[in-house]
Formats: sequence, structure tokens, C-alpha cells
Amino acid sequence: MLLIPAIDLKDGHCVRLIQGDMDQSTIFSEDPAAMARSWVNKGARRLHLVDLNGAFAGKPKNEAAIRRILAEVGNEVDVQLGGGIRDLDTIERYLDAGLRYVIIGTAAVKNPGFLQDACTAFGGHIIVGLDAKDGKVATDGWSKLTGHEVVDLGKKFQDYGVEAIIYTDIGRDGMLSGINMEATLKLARELRIPVIASGGLTSIEDVEALCAVESEGITAVITGRAIYQGTLEFKKAQALADKLGQKKD
Repeated sequence: MLLIPAIDLKDGHCVRLIQGDMDQSTIFSEDPAAMARSWVNKGARRLHLVDLNGAFAGKPKNEAAIRRILAEVGNEVDVQLGGGIRDLDTIERYLDAGLRYVIIGTAAVKNPGFLQDACTAFGGHIIVGLDAKDGKVATDGWSKLTGHEVVDLGKKFQDYGVEAIIYTDIGRDGMLSGINMEATLKLARELRIPVIASGGLTSIEDVEALCAVESEGITAVITGRAIYQGTLEFKKAQALADKLGQKKD
């Protein structure tokens, strides 16, 4: 079970939001590259970046900060990025800069043809982010709820050739209320590709619960507020996840 620290970028700073609300942001660092370095030094093997301004604008807005992060740690760990990625040129530019995975969210739901083209052009580098509330997918920085079922879209995108699905329960994100295990497991059991859990990771108990169902297809979890506010000690949590994983092997 891989724990993936989240670095959410707003106006060049590292922040965390409450349930995706741009007006409820806490700045955790003025220097996202230094923050990336600190997580790598604590044992992170992958980082999750979100261009929050980009997600709302529909185009990259924190590219300078992202490039600084890639220059700092991109040759040591895999870095994945979502937020405002709506065209193939942007994907190519980021991959050329050292990004490992591009996360397509809103554009995957609204423009499936674009996602298909991305998987064809950049196979092995495309992850889809499905953000949902009560089983229904949300788009546009979580501001619009669609009628699409998470499982239906997950199966469709799996057939396109995406590497993994990030499943975020937006009712829990930033709330420190625990992972929605039931919904995440339901999706993982329906898919052949890995599911990355997101939204609500709070404690070491959450990590243990995820490790217990890793064989069902949940291979990683994104963690944000918990590791910034200290309810979860990242280094200790990743060490425990590694230990539990070895026991199964």
C-alpha cells in the first residue's frame, strides 16, 4: 500500500481545502518544492500534485511551481498531477518536464474522446480522477454533480487503457472523517486496474484497514490534511503499510 502525499497548489502556495472550497484554504507552505523535498526525505515514493486554480480555470495556472517541484524531486520519485489538463499539448509538455502520470478528471467525463486520444498517445501515463458524492460523479472542481455512476465510468475508462482510477469521496475530503471504504471497495472489485483511494484518510487505523483490502485492488491512498496537521505521521504510516504488505507476500 503506497501512501501518496498531496501537494495542492493555489496561487503558487501549498494549501489544503475543505471539501474543495477555494474560499476555505489553509496555506501549509509558501515553497511547494521544499515541501515536496520534505515528503521525499520522509520516504514518499510518489507525490500527488493538484493545480487547484487550473481545475477551476480549465487550464494550467501553477505551472511554474509544478516545474520547480519536478526539478527538485522528479528524478527520484514518480509525480502525478491533476487540475486543468484539457488538451494533448499540455499533457506532452508536462511529461517532457518529468511528470510520470497525468490525471484527467472533468475532461474525462465531459469529453471521453479526449481521454481516448490521451491513452492512445501517452499510454502508461494517464490516470483518471473520479470525484463522487453518493456514488455520482462530480465535475468542474466538484461544483457540478452529474448523473453518472462511478462504477459505470470506471469500467468505460478502464477499457480506454487508463493506468488507474483515483476515487475521491468529496463529502469526506479535507474533513478527516475516514476513507469511504464501502464505496472505494465497490469500485475496486468491479475493475481490473488499480484504484487509488482519496478523501478522508485520518489515522493509522485507516491505513491498516486499507492494507487489509489491498488484494481487492486498492493499491495506494492519497493523504493530505492528516499528514499536514499531524493526525497521521507519514513516515511511520508508510513503514507500517510496507510491513503489512510484506506479511501478505
